[in-house]
Amino acid sequence: MKTALALRHVPFEDLGLLAPLLQQRGYSVRTHDAGVGPLEDSLHPEPDLLVVLGGPIGAFDETAYPFLTDTLALLRERLARRLPVLGICLGAQLMARALGAGVAPMRRKEIGFAPLALTPRGERSVLAPLAQGTPVLHWHGDQFEIPPGAENLASTPLCPHQAFAVGTHALALQFHLEADLSRIEQWLVGHACELAAAGVDLQALRSGAREHGSALARAAEAVFGAWLDGIGGGHA
Repeated sequence: MKTALALRHVPFEDLGLLAPLLQQRGYSVRTHDAGVGPLEDSLHPEPDLLVVLGGPIGAFDETAYPFLTDTLALLRERLARRLPVLGICLGAQLMARALGAGVAPMRRKEIGFAPLALTPRGERSVLAPLAQGTPVLHWHGDQFEIPPGAENLASTPLCPHQAFAVGTHALALQFHLEADLSRIEQWLVGHACELAAAGVDLQALRSGAREHGSALARAAEAVFGAWLDGIGGGHA
């Protein structure tokens, strides 16, 4: 059986909609909570797929959060070997750093629902189902540069680098396509301080989750399904 390891930073930013897609494709999924025990202990046997999830810390915060050093080392090693890696939000930023690109704060946070503008390469990528302007969930205050050898796939007016791919084995998404929006209240509680400091309208997030949840679930199935099939994770 194929295995997938999810590297999680806060409990509610989990695999979400990705979990059933992985199960459908015959993956056994295990989770490592970052900073809780050595990462090395979760790497045996070596996973076929590594998914690095989001979180409220910075991709450049290894002085404050030393476990990030091990995450970056793991990403560098897997990417050098062209082993499948999916990074979401913080995970995408860590992938960018592992590939030699910068990550830095934006002029303001991008939190809420907004559509993506796909690049020509993005329109031919697994992100094609998002080309019709379906608003996705954005929740970040930092942004990555596009690493050497990678391809920029999408942008928003506030954040020109929303996704990149390296070959077919590595995909990095700044936005949260994996989020199960029926559980948006967990995000609102877990990030209450950040939302208050940024002056974000909670009712707008709730309304967006209700309005776009079904369409985004279908888009997530299409995007992640195509990517998993492309790395050899077809239906069992």
